[in-house]
Amino acid sequence: MSGRVKAAVIGSGNIGTDLMIKMLRVVEHLEIAAMVGIDPASDGLARAARLGVPTTSDGVRGLVALPGFAEIDIVFDATSAAAHRHNAGVLAPYGKRLVDLTPAAIGPYVVPAVNLGRHLDAPDINMVTCGGQATIPVVAAVAGVVPVPYAEIVASIASKSAGPGTRANIDEFTVTTARAIESVGGAARGKAVIVLNPAEPPLTMRDTVFCLVDAPEAATRERIAAAVERMVADVAAYVAGYRLHRPAQFTPVTDRVRTLTDGRTVTHQVSVLLEVEGAGHYLPAYAGNLDIMTSAALRVGERIAARTREVAR
Repeated sequence: MSGRVKAAVIGSGNIGTDLMIKMLRVVEHLEIAAMVGIDPASDGLARAARLGVPTTSDGVRGLVALPGFAEIDIVFDATSAAAHRHNAGVLAPYGKRLVDLTPAAIGPYVVPAVNLGRHLDAPDINMVTCGGQATIPVVAAVAGVVPVPYAEIVASIASKSAGPGTRANIDEFTVTTARAIESVGGAARGKAVIVLNPAEPPLTMRDTVFCLVDAPEAATRERIAAAVERMVADVAAYVAGYRLHRPAQFTPVTDRVRTLTDGRTVTHQVSVLLEVEGAGHYLPAYAGNLDIMTSAALRVGERIAARTREVAR
């Protein structure tokens, strides 16, 4: 099998269009074979047509009807949580591998820097959320050193970068991200908040991670800080604009929260401030929320495609 593995993108909004452009520019094992939308006048479909990518504005049913559908192995869904549930049902009989960029959470959560290899055989892989992709690696880094009874993340993205699909997913964002903070990040309890920042000019994506830990010794806090820096470097290997805006800060907790409701003792709050600058493939550099989702999804898709090609040889 000498050619690349063929993939389709469902969703011609901001995230789907950025994903399509990246697939045309920066991947090794994947070939974009279809761009799918429901709005014939969308910029994403028009751009795909100009770039020579087969398109349909008839949604997932239109994808199934395309002449080259049988050759497509991987389908990336960049619509909304509700739409993905419908799309997954339509595609189920055809045996396609789904990479879900919505918070639908039908399949296992995957954050490439943390658990990329564990779920590559799953039929429907969930990429959590942009905030989850940015922050869960940091929670996992802290949890790799000491237990994390509680972790909270705040994702702030430019309002201009949030399309209709993102806005429709706000409730699912908080629930799915919180669950993934626990199941992938390793926190006993997680909470997620998203802020759509209306500032002009638009501000670059910022993410803040708070972890409550029992780390009374300076040596333990140094290990946590080092683990966070290593994890940030791992994420930056596939999301070029991902970086520490401020290194890990340790604040002693007050007596009021020193013992949590579950009886666990904590001594410090770990605070990590992150920044995600976009590559500007579709929206300007402030839209790091696009880049971290599409880059993480392509990391997963590339691994699936590489394995598919290897098996086919």
